[in-house]
Amino acid sequence: MFVDSHCHLNFPDLAARETEVLAHMQANQVTHALCVSVNLEDYPQVLAVAERHDNVFASVGVHPDYEDIAEPDVARLVELATHPRVVAIGETGLDYFRLTGDLEWQRERFRTHIRAARAASKPLIIHTRSAAEDTLRIMREEGADQIGGVMHCFTESQAVADEALALNFYISISGIVTFKNAVALKEVARNVPLDRLLIETDSPFLAPVPYRGKTNEPAWVSHVGAAVAELRGISVEALGRATTDNFFRLFSAAQPG
Repeated sequence: MFVDSHCHLNFPDLAARETEVLAHMQANQVTHALCVSVNLEDYPQVLAVAERHDNVFASVGVHPDYEDIAEPDVARLVELATHPRVVAIGETGLDYFRLTGDLEWQRERFRTHIRAARAASKPLIIHTRSAAEDTLRIMREEGADQIGGVMHCFTESQAVADEALALNFYISISGIVTFKNAVALKEVARNVPLDRLLIETDSPFLAPVPYRGKTNEPAWVSHVGAAVAELRGISVEALGRATTDNFFRLFSAAQPG
């Protein structure tokens, strides 16, 4: 019924329990998951998870929080994205919350990922935090709308959501939507067109209520789906069908079998 559109199954908290985590997915009607890359050093682990499990897909990219590492170039990202289990480029984007100072290197890395996505014909997974204006500007300047993608773990305003939607992007809602103080995000979850909506865990982070504070896992995307369905006044089954269909439409290289 559900797809977790963004998780990190290769991170230690989940990797140590891989068999259990996949079994929990099945028990909670979570049929597929996208294991997202955050750096090239650990990318082989991401790919290996996807190769071991037919219902797990991979991405390739370098998160904006990773400083002082070898910068990916377009050719390398495109080469890695040719693997049949890789369905997206990212996660990439801008983060002005965790890092300060001269962040031009972050912006250049983001541009590299957008160019690679266009060259590889694979959608983008975009992270943005305290950097919405620059994120949208670079998306426009680099033609990100020509390939599309998803604004993952969305926490920005409705206005930012609307601009991203206009750029051919989907909006992905995480377990934050279950938090009492997430008033603005709840409104976004209500207002995003149903055919442009995804759900995710970003596990092992951001566990939804009733597991808040614990190690998150893909099975609990079912709680995200239930919360969004309630906000929108539709059945959980309808929300699950729509977000699953959206996932496979956006990540067209993924096979639902």
